[in-house]
Amino acid sequence: MTYEQIANDLAARIESGEYRPHTKLPSNRELSDLYSVSTGTIAQVQRVLRERGLTYGVPGAGVFVEGPDV
Repeated sequence: MTYEQIANDLAARIESGEYRPHTKLPSNRELSDLYSVSTGTIAQVQRVLRERGLTYGVPGAGVFVEGPDV
């Protein structure tokens, strides 16, 4: 599976509501295990999702789903 395919899959899960706004995504290690790819590939996925405006990172806490400001 390529990083683009994984990014598209996660984007679809975010857009469907499976991952709700402001909730934490699984860790890079968990995602790499889930998709059977390296953590480097997941880092590329995270970059794509940030560029699409779907996620944001919190240093030391993880990656979260972007959502409307409350």
